[in-house]
Amino acid sequence: MNCIEFSDVSFKYPPVEGDVDENGRQIEPSFVFDHFTGGIPAGFTSLIGPNGSGKSTFLLLASGRLCPQNGKCRLFEQDILHLPEEQKNLLASVIYQNMEFESNDKVYALLQFVYEHGALKGNAQSVRGKEKDLLAEVIEVFELGGVLQHGLKELSKGEIQRVLLAFSLLYGSASVFMDEPMFAMEPTQKENSLAYLKEYAAKTNVAFFISMHELDLTRKYAENVILFYPNRDMDYGTPEEVMTDEALEKAYGVPVSMLKNGEDMTREELVQSADAILAMQNAESSAEQKK
Repeated sequence: MNCIEFSDVSFKYPPVEGDVDENGRQIEPSFVFDHFTGGIPAGFTSLIGPNGSGKSTFLLLASGRLCPQNGKCRLFEQDILHLPEEQKNLLASVIYQNMEFESNDKVYALLQFVYEHGALKGNAQSVRGKEKDLLAEVIEVFELGGVLQHGLKELSKGEIQRVLLAFSLLYGSASVFMDEPMFAMEPTQKENSLAYLKEYAAKTNVAFFISMHELDLTRKYAENVILFYPNRDMDYGTPEEVMTDEALEKAYGVPVSMLKNGEDMTREELVQSADAILAMQNAESSAEQKK
């Protein structure tokens, strides 16, 4: 049984007011998904691909946070979009990219509240068995001990991301959707967090769908991968099946050696670098022809 089912789904974002072409006509965004049908099983799945290829939109549609213009998105065989808010949250927790908070409540009080008012009702065993329960364990794993009495507004970006990871587990949803959840964290924190999330998924059968920029982390931790192409095509399979040099070069539009050595670069920077390499090659070719 598939965890996520898209049936004839079409979706595009509304036009941006003031975004006009050279003739003053309103620019209409193109479809991110156009009559798309497909299914993805549960598991520990990483979403990879260049910016703008549809990863975030896929996560938001699958979790019922965006409404398609056509078709249906089902999660665990339920029409997630039209469920009451509490039922929707119990089926799917979502960590959005670069989330911000207005509240300055203390971290520990918020962790307790989420733990006690979600599906777990404040009572879940730790995954690794080193702590008495899940709350104590996630505080240790995500290195939150030093910020428990801090308000949310006092936290750094990396600390906020670690608190969000804790929230997503303590609520106890059947699935968790994460859009670049570790972008501001230190490398060792990313590794430790992913190792724990994968262990948590295996022991609780919670489905994880994580959009990640770092390809090496996907290779190391993901059970399965969805590779998004700029033309909206997708490949699904194990990292070994999907993340071939040929597929990655097709998706990102640059030599795979650049991806391996510069994963902290944006797609725009990668494209600029690729253009520079192409220009150099053309110049060299012209020089050879003149000889």
